[in-house]
Amino acid sequence: MRSSLRRAFWAGAVVAVAVAAVPVTAAFGAGNVTTTFAAASDWGTGHEARVTITNGTDASLATWRLEFDLPSGTTIGSFWDADVTRTNNHYVAVKKSWAGALAPGASFSWGYNGTGAYKAPLNCTINGASCGGGTTPTTPPTTRPPTTPPTTPPTTPPTTRPPTNPPTTTPPTNPPPGGKKVVGYFAQWGVYGRNYHVKNIVTSGSASKLTHIMYAFGNTTNGQCTIGDSYADYEKAYTTADSVDGVADTWDQPLRGSFNQLRKLKAAYPNIKVIWSFGGWTWSGGFTQAAANPTAFANSCYNLVEDPRWADVFDGIDIDWEYPNACGLTCDASGPNAFKNVIQALRTRFGSSALVTAAITADGTNGGKIDATDYAGAINNLNWLMPMTYDYFGAFAAQGPTAPHSPLTSYTGIPTAGFYSDAAIQKLKSKGIPASKLLLGIGFYGRGWTGVTQAAPGGSATGAAPGTYEAGNEDYKVLKNTCPVTGTVAGTAYAKCGSNWWSYDTPSTINGKMSYANNQGLGGSFFWELSGDTSNGELITAVKNGLG
Repeated sequence: MRSSLRRAFWAGAVVAVAVAAVPVTAAFGAGNVTTTFAAASDWGTGHEARVTITNGTDASLATWRLEFDLPSGTTIGSFWDADVTRTNNHYVAVKKSWAGALAPGASFSWGYNGTGAYKAPLNCTINGASCGGGTTPTTPPTTRPPTTPPTTPPTTPPTTRPPTNPPTTTPPTNPPPGGKKVVGYFAQWGVYGRNYHVKNIVTSGSASKLTHIMYAFGNTTNGQCTIGDSYADYEKAYTTADSVDGVADTWDQPLRGSFNQLRKLKAAYPNIKVIWSFGGWTWSGGFTQAAANPTAFANSCYNLVEDPRWADVFDGIDIDWEYPNACGLTCDASGPNAFKNVIQALRTRFGSSALVTAAITADGTNGGKIDATDYAGAINNLNWLMPMTYDYFGAFAAQGPTAPHSPLTSYTGIPTAGFYSDAAIQKLKSKGIPASKLLLGIGFYGRGWTGVTQAAPGGSATGAAPGTYEAGNEDYKVLKNTCPVTGTVAGTAYAKCGSNWWSYDTPSTINGKMSYANNQGLGGSFFWELSGDTSNGELITAVKNGLG
């Protein structure tokens, strides 16, 4: 709520499993090439496996071919970062064309989602050598992927056709059981210092788990939908290494940047929908003018989202107005009907087939921001609402008291009554908003203070804890190692390390929050934002698994 970096939710249950490693060795020069299979997560009816190939030789490994059988009751449903074919229970995995040679001592990982509980593979060979060791054939396997990525650009620009080398195999053809939504925000500025690109959604395994991607943000200049960052959006040229399909952008193609990368992602994962989000903490000021002429605003948004250069990329529009008829970075006094009127105009202009969604306040206090706007009056024209159930507390109150930024429930000593997730959900439901149109939000990040002496919540502080990009704010992927959890409160976790105190969600607390979402009949979950997750998609895996 307090940052221009819009945060959201992930949740789910990851059952702890002992890592089962199967050594697979093959003589290849001086040393061995080894492969390990490990259960990344196992939820009984399914599992995620991580396969790591390590070049232990003193020579570069140009290609590899892995063959194995899976025991009865286990099959591969989806996979990423390798090309996999199947004959009955026998599988062959080969290196993707875009993956370079494996240097001496280097490792490469790919993964798959399987049915049933995790079982170690059988009868493994790599480049023809036995799993238990043995000799390498005198000739390499005859069926193998190209040893180098393509160097000749396509004669037809990638913007007018599907990718020639999609980064993964066929994605799941069905949405998550029960139609639960797993919605992740992609922040346009992540392509800079964070070095997080659309391709990372694939390499982390997240693409197979998402149902929707929110592209954040478009601006709202002078009551119109406008481009937020043209370079990141559609001008940045992607190299072979950073492109989703391993095809570099050319200087003369009509669309580049993240928009073109999202197009390639959708070609590989046709079940993913992409929604363009407008506003956010920093860019909500223009909504006040939009409310004065909703029809003109809706027309401008439609013309931008449906621009012929990228019309096929987006499946709808998301409104992130912080906050209608209340104060955020700026204050709005458009009245309680303004939000409803804007949404009505958008639905009329975009039509019934487009997705129209909104991220909204999660202020559950009496007379607070939820009460300031007629959200219920807009719900019939919305596919769903995303109450931002995070950023309740943080070092924007520099002296504390320390408190979890995303509490699920109230607790003794909570600094503000009504500042917790369940309060927001119950208030919205009480106004007549169907539970199935509400998604629970969680951040892939933590908020923290420094100068803290008390381990439990409620301690005083001297200011914001240092953060990589923003004081008082840090990604989960960093905090899980630098400041491990020391306790839990109100369904979320906290940690004290030295004089710093942080709160953030973990796979364990996500499990509880996803159980809550299911018990409440919510439509799913959303999170801010993808780059805060670990490189193997630990948090989004928890979200998807927890929703069941």
